[in-house]
Amino acid sequence: MSSEKMVVSGDVTMETVPAMFAQGLQQLSSNDLVVDLSQTHAVDSAAVSMLLAWQRAAQSGQRALQIENMPEDLLSLAKLYGVEEMLPKQFA
Repeated sequence: MSSEKMVVSGDVTMETVPAMFAQGLQQLSSNDLVVDLSQTHAVDSAAVSMLLAWQRAAQSGQRALQIENMPEDLLSLAKLYGVEEMLPKQFA
């Protein structure tokens, strides 16, 4: 099974998440997915929701989802909402 890499850049907010979410779902439909967040700027709760939704889609499609370079502000939001443990595993 092949793996795709998706580099997420810029703001990951309510305004930008719908297009990013659709792209990630498309890639997960046929491949495992590695998401690189090293080029993200501002994030909000929509970013957390997107990662959790991708995780559900990956699990239901029997795909693997890995996160690289998760920004601290995104981790802080996940901790605040109590969903940190539900996020896909991060690899440095």
